[in-house]
Amino acid sequence: MTFTVVRIIFIILGITGITFSVPLTAAYFLGEYSVIPSFLIPMAVSILLGIFFMYSGKSKKSYLSTRAGFIVVAFSWIAVSLFGALPLFLSGSIPSFTDAFFESASGFSTTGATIIDDVESLPRSINLWRCQTHWLGGMGIVALTVALLPILGVGGFQLIKAETTGPEKGKLTSKITDTAKVLWFIYFGMTMIEFVLLKFAGMDLIDALSHAFSTLGTGGFSTKNSSIGYYNSLSIEVICSVFMFLSGINFSLYYFGFTGKLSDVKDNTEFKVYVSLCLSAILLVTFVQIKNYGGFLTSLRYSSFQTLSIVSTTGFSTADFTLWAPAAQTVLFILFFTGGSSGSTSGGVKVIRWVVLFKQLKNEILKMLHPHGIFTIRINKRAGRKDVVFSVAAFFMCFAMIVAFTTFFGALFGLDVFSSFTGALSMAGNIGPGFNQLGPSHTFSFLPAAVKWWYSFVMMAGRLEFFTMMIFFAPAFWKR
Repeated sequence: MTFTVVRIIFIILGITGITFSVPLTAAYFLGEYSVIPSFLIPMAVSILLGIFFMYSGKSKKSYLSTRAGFIVVAFSWIAVSLFGALPLFLSGSIPSFTDAFFESASGFSTTGATIIDDVESLPRSINLWRCQTHWLGGMGIVALTVALLPILGVGGFQLIKAETTGPEKGKLTSKITDTAKVLWFIYFGMTMIEFVLLKFAGMDLIDALSHAFSTLGTGGFSTKNSSIGYYNSLSIEVICSVFMFLSGINFSLYYFGFTGKLSDVKDNTEFKVYVSLCLSAILLVTFVQIKNYGGFLTSLRYSSFQTLSIVSTTGFSTADFTLWAPAAQTVLFILFFTGGSSGSTSGGVKVIRWVVLFKQLKNEILKMLHPHGIFTIRINKRAGRKDVVFSVAAFFMCFAMIVAFTTFFGALFGLDVFSSFTGALSMAGNIGPGFNQLGPSHTFSFLPAAVKWWYSFVMMAGRLEFFTMMIFFAPAFWKR
């Protein structure tokens, strides 16, 4: 089993190394020749090792236990984050490896928190790689490997389950490799559509591709210091807003839509609540901000963009929302606790978990009124299961513990309480900006190294929804 685990991890690193070809090609055509070795050397080594491990175990029958599946996914994400930091570090773009690892972990986890004070001073190929990490991490590096290599089909569903988001995971097709291919095909297609639209809206080729990567991955890295606000373009903001919203929807629903299963989309409880949440929050913030922006349409422009950026956990900005009216800030702060849909690329708690909790709350109230009644949760017009409630409760307990400890840890190293708390929420929910010292107009560069390493772990744990990482701290995991 140990060989199988190591083999899969190195194959995943090899697949990631192949994706270096995108920024490597950009570096060549942009004339950034000094950056090329920073991509080429790690790329060559990872591909060679990936090929070696793929063929060295080809004749052996692979078996992946549940325990091994968790090990593969957790250590793959750590390995890929370390590997992704190499171009940033070797190129001299980020001289500190601690900072380079933080940036890479933030990228792959689609958090979007950055330690770079001046991103416009970086080589453009490096900025492209930063944004590309969002795209790879958004749908999942393990899912990409399963899609490309049916050889990993044994235990593939266990790997996908450990990496994807939401309380319930399932297959769209009979084979998990086909499911992974379908999701990545939809993801790639949406990325290309946004890329073309951004190009026609005024971005150059590199910026359009970079921001398409960041948007679909709901990450938030930008090639500009002032993020999307740099362009001051309504068309660009609308395009990004639409795709931030779309990226917060369960990608399975796109498959159902394309295959004519419209009833599955129409009856999806989470989708309906997600749409209602977005519309309600946009209208609330818009009306609160009318006085500050001098009119409804201008307020709608900035409020809708920032609201969708937070609820989808993308983290783009066109304005510093920490300077907005307290009521508007409160709405955005509440959205820190929601996130997008399960099965989307967004982070956060996920809408479906709140739906389950509210429905269970309703049932508990009904039980008080009718002690002998039998009540069940209905999701997607079907009766739910009790174990989903238990799973959601366990997730919230884990989320609260991580946020509480991370808040304490940040405060221990000098952050004020609210900055530390919103920073913890941001790291655990993969949101990006926090409030006060960690607001959208600030970076994370001033934080001590210890905080950056812990934040890096929390970002990866949040992307994998905690259990995949936290299970290693359970003594039962290590018992035979």
